[in-house]
Amino acid sequence: MQKSVRNVCLGSLGVSLERRADGSTLVRSTVPVPPHPGKMTELLEHWARHSPERVFLAKRNDGGDWRRITYRETLESVRHIAAALLERDLSSKRPLVLLSDNDIEHALLSLAAMYIGLPFSAISPAYSLVSSDYGKLKHILALLDPQLVFASDGAKFSKAIAACCSPDTEVIATRGEVATHRTTRFASLLDTPVRSAVDAAHGKVGPETVAKVLFTSGSTGVPKGVITTQRMLISNQAMMRHWLAFLADEPPVLLDWLPWNHTFGG
Repeated sequence: MQKSVRNVCLGSLGVSLERRADGSTLVRSTVPVPPHPGKMTELLEHWARHSPERVFLAKRNDGGDWRRITYRETLESVRHIAAALLERDLSSKRPLVLLSDNDIEHALLSLAAMYIGLPFSAISPAYSLVSSDYGKLKHILALLDPQLVFASDGAKFSKAIAACCSPDTEVIATRGEVATHRTTRFASLLDTPVRSAVDAAHGKVGPETVAKVLFTSGSTGVPKGVITTQRMLISNQAMMRHWLAFLADEPPVLLDWLPWNHTFGG
């Protein structure tokens, strides 16, 4: 029985080959990167204006029901969280660290950090929950020296946080407590008033602003931090939008299962 398929539109393709005397071949695209905004959060603002009630993120709850958040709700939450981050006077040299899996709070914190130019780093949960000596987590946190750490379940990550985080590190948790560290409920961030400082900080974010630090898996040694700028993220999205041109035919619905701490998912 033949399966039904549909035609899709793909972007134009062009490559050049350079063969070198040492036997290597360089393959380059001849298609320039399409015009794109200077920062990722401009896209969030765009869709919050043009399709405010369209669902941006959805996650199935334990009971089977879906929790949904629209573009409008996302931008509003991001601005409140950004205000809470600014009130803490965090240093851009000490990135926000996210220890737990993909979820809505994880996404909102990441976007809020990018909104005001605060670098963040999503770390593989296995370093906290599977490792017995926390070797990779200790190495990463020693490099980043975070002032603020997020874990969806504070109690679940409490041993790793107690073993690896500085005593002055604040923990933000959706639920649960970390007895050894000051723990703040994620929900309380959403109550922070949005002041002019949020727009001022957002206005300073540009293409060269560091968005995040992405760590390698450490399969050939200790994990290595890779600095990722706004330009790198937004040009990557512009490139995907060009090659996968059918994404513009209708709003796509993506099943997002890849971990955000990995280069492919992140």
